[in-house]
Formats: sequence, structure tokens, C-alpha cells
Amino acid sequence: MTKHLTDAQVAHFKQYGYVFPMRAISAQEATAYRGVIEQYEAASGEDVNKTLKIKGHLALPAIVELARHPAILDAVEDLIGPDIMLFGASIFAKNGRDPRYVSWHQDSTYFGLTPHEEVTVWVALTPANSVNGVLRVLPASHSGPDLKHVETYAKDNMLAKGQTLVDIDEDLAVEMPLQPGEFSMHHERTAHSSLPNRSDDRRIGFAFFYVPAHVQSATGRRRATLVRGTDRFGHWDADTLPEYDCDPRSMSELAQTWGKYKDGEVKQAADMTSPR
Repeated sequence: MTKHLTDAQVAHFKQYGYVFPMRAISAQEATAYRGVIEQYEAASGEDVNKTLKIKGHLALPAIVELARHPAILDAVEDLIGPDIMLFGASIFAKNGRDPRYVSWHQDSTYFGLTPHEEVTVWVALTPANSVNGVLRVLPASHSGPDLKHVETYAKDNMLAKGQTLVDIDEDLAVEMPLQPGEFSMHHERTAHSSLPNRSDDRRIGFAFFYVPAHVQSATGRRRATLVRGTDRFGHWDADTLPEYDCDPRSMSELAQTWGKYKDGEVKQAADMTSPR
């Protein structure tokens, strides 16, 4: 018996590599989480897209709390089982009239996981729609091997390396609109992207990356957080979770992880003044 998803939703995910919408929190709660993020942004003086990446949950206990929300974990459990590790989280915040975009890509090319069983939960903290740059997917693109990418490092591409799939048929794209507090789910091999924000308000979402505990890092030993069940495998070291906003211990780990992934091309989280 499933906990959050219907049998039809589970079947849809298995066949097409995505499912939406599901609700995690109320619209009012989503607005409160947006406030936490924007307060952090104002205190740091940095665009959140420069720092809350790859291990973005390490900056704020509130984001760890959201990643552990029972409704989200129930849906994740319906797809990957009861022993769940959170190995990463990234914000995607587009300002009003923002030219930035996310190119077509598959996370499996860069996540360095084996086997490929990761599920991404994308939680909307504002509306996500056709006007403001909603997340789009290519149905059933998860069913084959990784596709060919090129690393463009394009100026307005929100991905760290500007990684972009070649020869994509845009006519096959499916949009996943969400209301604040709702979430979508997609497989790590599902090709996805989003267009620029043409609205006047920000479009903010947080992506959480979950794996069953038996999944291993293919790029050396890394860190993750057990968020449900039991870790009987010991493939991951424990994250240093924040005890308060911008805890220097967790911020250092965030900076090291993001810096290693991004090759030091943007200002690192540890370089910021830590608000207390």
C-alpha cells in the first residue's frame, strides 16, 4: 500500500519518469519558507543561487526541516522504499523579468551515483507556471542510457557547468505547473529544463535529491543525511547539519562541496559574513 502517491501515480512515474502535483505544505507555509530564504539572502548580500546549491540545506535548519517533511518522504518512499538518504539540495530562484534559464540536462550525468535510482523532489515556494519558468520534462527519457551533453558555461544558464543536451525535440516537452506548497518528482535520468521568468515576481523552488540507502557514490566517499528508515550499508558519511542559520561548521562543508563541484568559479558560501 502506498503512503502518499496513488497506484496510478507510481505507475506513471515508472513509465514516464515524473509525476506531479502533490502537496507538501500549505501556501502560507510556502510563503514563510520563502521569507526564510529571502532573509538569508538579504543578510548575506548574495544571490541565493550562488550559495544554496548542491548542499543548500546545510545553510538553514528550516530547509533541513522541509526536506524531512513527512508528506514529501511518504511520496519518496512510495518510489524508492523506506530507507532514504538526502544527499543534496539546490535552490532555483529566478527574479522577475530574469533572463536566466536551466538548459535541458539529465542529473545522472553529473550526480555520480550507482545504481541510478535517485529521485528529485522540486518544492514550489511560489507559483511555477508557463510565464515564470516552470520545470519541464521529456517523458520517458529516463528509460535509456545517459544522453550526450555539452558543457557551455553559458552566461545565463543556472547550471554550474551550463551542461546541455543536444538534439532535443522541444515539442515533446511537458510542463509541470505547481502552486506554492506543491511538489513534483522526477527520476535522475529524466531530461528536464526551464525557461526564463517573464513575470514581475520571483519564481522560487527548492530541489531535494533523495536516494535509497543502498545507492553509492561513484566518485569517492561523500556525505548524506539519513532522513527516514535505516542505513544498513554505510556508503555515506553523515552531513554536518546546521544547528542555527549559517552555522559555521555546516557552512564550511557547504562551501567545500559547492566549490569542488563548481571549480571555484563563483564566490563560496564560506566567504560570506555569517548572520547570527
